[in-house]
Amino acid sequence: MIKLTPAQRQYLKGLAHPLSPVVIIGEKGLTEAVLKETERALAAHELIKIKAGSDEKETRSQWLEQICSELGAAPVQQIGKTLVIYRPAEKPAIQLPR
Repeated sequence: MIKLTPAQRQYLKGLAHPLSPVVIIGEKGLTEAVLKETERALAAHELIKIKAGSDEKETRSQWLEQICSELGAAPVQQIGKTLVIYRPAEKPAIQLPR
C-alpha cells in the first residue's frame, strides 16, 4: 500500500471531487471481478472513485483497506459510500506535491 503525505492526500481530494464512480461494489461484496475491474480502472485513470453498496461503515473501511493492499494503491478518502483511491501509473499523469 502506498503512503501519502497530508498535502498529497489533500491535492488528490481536490482532483477527485468532480469524478464519477467508475467501479461499483454490489450486494455480493468485494469479489474477484470487482478487484479486476478496479485494477483496470486504476491502470487507465490513476485516481478513481468506487461506489460501495454496503450500509456498514466498517465493511466499507475493510473493502478500502483490502483493495489498496491487494492492488498496491493508496486510500485517499472515504465519504459515506464513496471510496477514493490512487495508484500512480508507470508514466504518471498526476504530479503529486512533495
